Amino acid sequence: MLGSAGAGLLVAGPAVGAPAPAPGTSAPAPTAPAARRTAARDTGMPERFVWGAGTSSYQIEGSPLRDSGGESVWDVFCRQPGAILDGSSGELACDHHRRHREDVALMKRLGLGAYRFSIAWPRLFPDGTGRRHEPGFAFYDRLIDDLLEAKITPWITLFHWDYPQALQARGGWMQRESADWFADYAQAVVARYSDRVRHWLTLNEPEVFILLGHHLGRHAPGEKRPWPELLRICHHVLLAHGKGVQAIRAAARQPVEVGYVAALHPGIPATTAEADLAAARRFSFGGLAGWLLDPVYTGRYPEEQLAEYGAQVPKHDPADLKTIAQPLDLFAMNTYQGAVVRAGPDGRPQALPLPQGHARTAFRIFDMVPQALYWGPRWYHERYKLPVYITENGMSSIDWVSLDGRIDDPQRIDFLRRYLQELRRAIADGADVRGYFAWSLLDNFEWAEGYRERFGLIFIDYATQKRTPKASFDWYRDTIRSHGATL
Repeated sequence: MLGSAGAGLLVAGPAVGAPAPAPGTSAPAPTAPAARRTAARDTGMPERFVWGAGTSSYQIEGSPLRDSGGESVWDVFCRQPGAILDGSSGELACDHHRRHREDVALMKRLGLGAYRFSIAWPRLFPDGTGRRHEPGFAFYDRLIDDLLEAKITPWITLFHWDYPQALQARGGWMQRESADWFADYAQAVVARYSDRVRHWLTLNEPEVFILLGHHLGRHAPGEKRPWPELLRICHHVLLAHGKGVQAIRAAARQPVEVGYVAALHPGIPATTAEADLAAARRFSFGGLAGWLLDPVYTGRYPEEQLAEYGAQVPKHDPADLKTIAQPLDLFAMNTYQGAVVRAGPDGRPQALPLPQGHARTAFRIFDMVPQALYWGPRWYHERYKLPVYITENGMSSIDWVSLDGRIDDPQRIDFLRRYLQELRRAIADGADVRGYFAWSLLDNFEWAEGYRERFGLIFIDYATQKRTPKASFDWYRDTIRSHGATL
């Protein structure tokens, strides 16, 4: 997830002065008949809809250094004074590396059908390439086996930001060779686990780790590179994705489903006017987010950004785009909010500020905009013609243990209900949405925010590592049991 300011730079559309209508009040006309929409509100999700939750390695496991593994860029970044707001790190985090069986038992109690987690690259390869660390491989063997025993399907993300420091010292993503480093790593992981794992995601939110880590300096590795160098990094990351997909398919020991996870901030049309619908659609594919989508799904950089970035775009071999655009089986999107958009006088998208006092989560950069899960899946399914999975959605809330021992988080329950209702409406109106992964299973290390933000369905007492399910855990369990009929 985003974890720091910068969402506005991922997409096009400057704010204008007039406040937007509150999401939901303008409700552009859907395409499905009213009878169908009414029926959808009274039924659950489609029969094979996947109910899941997600985490990432550095945020929950504890650093690989504690298990004689390698160092990641986040281990180094966290040592920089002032880099993390509360001065913490992911050195211990949720100690999932030692407590994963307890966590899998909680997943089973929750009723998850699937669990999305990431592999810590330096846990397996301390130097990024070459030397293998067998205890690291063995940890994920145990985790996967325990998940399967609990009848929970593992979804593995190969890279969720904890890049090996040893490779960063060799130039990291600035080097074209980084694509081969990633492909070699992907091949080793898939060769080891694909006898039991069918669902693979290459990279998590390249828009975010590139922008915040290599341009704004707010995330690891803390670089502030100029835009032309950032676009070079983008190209190498995209090439890593493409070569990674090739490696997955070559090494897979059974049929697999492969995807790529984007951080998306979809446009929500301000009115039913065709111009506003077109502007919201255009907004959803603008900026750096669009720059990192079209090459993957269409084999081309988007014309609008090519014109905007101009001479800053690095020269590249046209064959690279064929490598980048490997066939994928699904469209994975992480979405927390969207922007209400209208067409400006020239037809270009204008993002409208939300009304004063609009609902906002505890993590102040995120507003509650449930219609993002209606319009986002519709726009992305329309353009790329792939089944959609929501691979992250959730909120940070101000949670604590009450005197009676409970953690009541009604705002999170309301947030999830509203977003899932909009997702169900998108399905009723034709979007092929096949799964939803709540973020996050556990409270965890929230990147530059440290432990100040709590996104979990399960409360973590970081002093004792005690796990306590929140009220939202029970609500999500009941929602899963009813297959969404209780929404």
